[in-house]
Amino acid sequence: MPAAALKSKPLPTQSTAQRPVLFDSPYEPVIKQPLPAGRPRQWYVAHNRRLKAMRLAIALLDSGIHLPAQARDETIRSTAQEIGMRPPSDTTCLMVRAFMRYSR
Repeated sequence: MPAAALKSKPLPTQSTAQRPVLFDSPYEPVIKQPLPAGRPRQWYVAHNRRLKAMRLAIALLDSGIHLPAQARDETIRSTAQEIGMRPPSDTTCLMVRAFMRYSR
C-alpha cells in the first residue's frame, strides 16, 4: 500500500499551511502620512470629501443599504452620526451615492 494512501485527509476546517500564517490581529490602523504640499486648496477639499464619502459608503454597505436609491440624505447623515462623523453636505451625500452606484 502506498504511503500517500495512509495519510489521513485534513478536516475541512483544518489548515493545510506548511508554516503559520500571520494575521493582522489585533488590528492597528496604518500611520497616516501628511498630504503632499503645494497643491491648490480645492484639491485638498476634494480629497477629504472623497475620503469621507468612501467611509460613509462602506458604513452604509455594512449596515445593509446596498442600493443608491435606499441611501437618502437623511440616512447618510444618520449613519455619519452613528460612526462619529460630522454630518456630510449635500455634495458629499451625492458622492456617497455615486460610489455605491459605480462599485457594482
